[in-house]
Amino acid sequence: MADRKQFLRDVEVDPELTKVLEDSKAKAVTEDELRQQRISFAFGNAPFGSEGRITKDSVRIASENIKLLP
Repeated sequence: MADRKQFLRDVEVDPELTKVLEDSKAKAVTEDELRQQRISFAFGNAPFGSEGRITKDSVRIASENIKLLP
């Protein structure tokens, strides 16, 4: 329970962060941004111990070759 005490207190809302979040709601995500997010997600979820074998570039190359079935 000691680890959770930090979440039991009231937190002051950062107005600058709130403005940035509100502004981001109106921004459309481009196909390239979405593709980069997918690559980053896949790279970030690579198994431990694969540091030398799986790189962000290898994920990017794999993403260009993998086709989804209809």
